Amino acid sequence: MGEAVTKALSDLGLTARHGEDVAVTGLSVDSRQVRPGHLFAALPGVKAHGATFLPAALERGAVAVLTDRAGEEIARPLLAGSSVALVVVEDPRQSLAYAAALWFGAQPATVVAVTGTNGKTSVATFTRQIWQALGLEAANIGTTGVEGSFTAPSAHTTPEPITLHRLLAEMAEAGVTHAAMEASSHGLAQRRLDGVQLSAAAFTNFTQDHLDYHATFEEYFAAKAGLFTRVLPEDGVAVLNTDDPKGLELFDFAVARGQRVIRVGHDSSCEMRLGGQRFDAAGQDVRFIWEDAPQLVRLPLIGGFQAMNALTAAALVIACGAEPAEVFAALPKLTTVRGRMQLAATRANGATVFVDYAHTPDAVETALKALRPHVLGRLVAIVGAGGDRDRTKRPLMGRAATAFADHVIVTDDNPRTEDPAAIRAAVMEGAGPEAQEVGDRAEAILRGVDALGPGDALLIMGKGHERGQVIGTDIFPFDDAEQASIAVAALDGKI
Repeated sequence: MGEAVTKALSDLGLTARHGEDVAVTGLSVDSRQVRPGHLFAALPGVKAHGATFLPAALERGAVAVLTDRAGEEIARPLLAGSSVALVVVEDPRQSLAYAAALWFGAQPATVVAVTGTNGKTSVATFTRQIWQALGLEAANIGTTGVEGSFTAPSAHTTPEPITLHRLLAEMAEAGVTHAAMEASSHGLAQRRLDGVQLSAAAFTNFTQDHLDYHATFEEYFAAKAGLFTRVLPEDGVAVLNTDDPKGLELFDFAVARGQRVIRVGHDSSCEMRLGGQRFDAAGQDVRFIWEDAPQLVRLPLIGGFQAMNALTAAALVIACGAEPAEVFAALPKLTTVRGRMQLAATRANGATVFVDYAHTPDAVETALKALRPHVLGRLVAIVGAGGDRDRTKRPLMGRAATAFADHVIVTDDNPRTEDPAAIRAAVMEGAGPEAQEVGDRAEAILRGVDALGPGDALLIMGKGHERGQVIGTDIFPFDDAEQASIAVAALDGKI
C-alpha cells in the first residue's frame, strides 16, 4: 500500500536544501530497496554512513535524499548537476519517522507502547488479550512478531519507521482498532516510534541490559525515558511501575509535562496497588486495589512478576477508556505468552519443565524467584549467554542462577560469532564449581529433564520464544519448548 501514490516532500514535512519540492513515490532506507521516484534516507550507521550507498540508490532511481550534515558532505559531490533533491536535517531518523507517518497516513485509533528492560512482551500481549476479551479488534507488535486480530512476522522488537508505519496502516485497513507495541531502547534511541500517535505508554522496570549498544546506564535510561518525554503526547496517560526507582523519576517527568499518571506497585500511593498473592501449581490468586477498591482475581499465570505485568496491562486498557470492572473480569482469561514462563512439558512423575526468555541477570533472578513458590521440590536451572552482546552480564547471570536454583546447568545460548566455550566460561565464573557445564543445548535440556524427581521443576532460560540458535552467522532450527517435550517423551518412554 502507498506505492501507487505520490506525495511532495513538503507533504511529508520535508524541505529541500538543494533542489525542488519533488514528488516521491515511496520511502527507502536500504539502497537495494529503492525504486524509481523514491526518497532515500541516508542515515548515520554504526559501521558506515548511509550516504556511502547513495550511488546505488541513484542508480535505482532515487529522486530525493534525506540525510544529516555528515551525509551532506558525502552526497553533495555525487549530486552535483543533478535534479535530485537533498534534504538536510539535524535528526534524519526522527524526520524519517514523521515522514513515514505522513506517507502511510493511518494507524489504529488507539495505540499504546510499553518500555522497560523486562516484561514488555507480556504487558503488550496481555493488553491485546484484554482488548480482545472486551470484543475489540486488537493486535500487539514486538519480539514475537505481530499477533492478535492481525498477524505478521517482525524482524525487530520495534520495527524501523517505514516498516512500522506500513504495518500500522495495514492493521487499520484490516479493521484493527487497538494496538499495543513494545518500545525497545534501540527503537526509541533510533526514533522509530516518533510519529506514532500514542494514547498511553507504560514503564515496567529498569535493569542491566544492552550495554553493548548504549555506552552507559544513563544513556540506556535516557533512551527509555524518551517514550514519555518525547513520544507520548502531553494529553497521553503514563502507566508507571513506581516500585522501581526509575519509575519515580519518570513520574516526575510525566507530571511536569501534564500527563495523567497511573502508578502500579505495592505502595499505598499507587492507583493500581498489588496487595497480595497466593501461589499454586497452576497459577495464582491476586488481591489488588484499584483506586481504593479491593479486587480479587484468579490469574492462570506462573510467576509472581506476571501479576505486575497483568495489572500494568489492565491499567493501560483502563487508561484508554475501558470500564475497570470489565477489564478485571477479563484477567482470568489471560494466557501465557510463548516463551515467557511457558509450561513446556510435564513428566510422568509430575515434574514440570518451563521455558523463559530471561537473558539478563535481573531477569534470571526474577524468573527463578517467581517460579519457586509454585514448586514443591527442587528447582533446576539451565542458563547461558548470547555472543556479540554485553559481556559484563555473563558472570552475573551465572551468579543469579546459582543463588536461586538448587542445581544449575550452564550451556550455549546464541554464541553467534564468539567462541561458545569462552562465553560458557564467563557464565561458569559466576555460577561456581557446583554448576554443571554442558555445551550442547539439546543435551543440557535432556540432562536437566533427567534430573527431575516428583515435585521438581526445570526452568530453561535465555531463548524463550526463539525457534533458532545462532551459531556463527548461521541460524539452526532450535526450539527450547520443543526440545523439552522431546526430552520428556524420550525419558518417559513415550517415543
